Amino acid sequence: MSKEQKTETAEVEQEKTETAAEETKAEKTEAAPEAEAAEEKKEDKKEEDKKEDKKEDKKEDKPAEKTEEAKPAADAALNDKYLRLCAEYDNYRKRSQKEKDALYGEVKASALKSFLPVYDNLVRALNQSTEDEAYKKGVEMIMAEFKKTMEKLGVTEMDCLGKTFDPAFHNAVMHVEDETKGENEIVEVFQQGFMLGDKVIRFAMVKVAN
Repeated sequence: MSKEQKTETAEVEQEKTETAAEETKAEKTEAAPEAEAAEEKKEDKKEEDKKEDKKEDKKEDKPAEKTEEAKPAADAALNDKYLRLCAEYDNYRKRSQKEKDALYGEVKASALKSFLPVYDNLVRALNQSTEDEAYKKGVEMIMAEFKKTMEKLGVTEMDCLGKTFDPAFHNAVMHVEDETKGENEIVEVFQQGFMLGDKVIRFAMVKVAN
């Protein structure tokens, strides 16, 4: 190859190189706006993601704030429920104790009432005339011990003779006209009445005047 041919070939190669460089530069120039646009899109997406994250954080904070606000109300409701429960239990306890006391009184009165016929028989024995002083003394001692025991248990005899008739305590089985006695005055007791505290366990059977 001659020197001139080599020079032409070198010039051609240089032109090709320059042309390729220019084309590459043009391609880069054309691609630059697209790259910038893509970059801008990425930045915009990042901004949007940040905004979304902030919104999510706010949403998460709001329930927490509501929970904090609702806590005192929940505590107050729980405390009110506790106080109501305590009051109900206290009422139940008092009511149960009252019912228990009433039941005990009923059972005690019923049991003591079953011993009263013994008292009546002792009264009849004492009213019988006898010459046996030892026998009479023995019956009197039994009666005294019986009354003493009944008094210890809270049972008392009604004081009826000479008192005004009261249907809450007395059972009138006979009526008599007597100018020497007052109106509705009890003039005779056929069967002694008894009380347990303020409760009548047996009404007195009496004769009433006028």
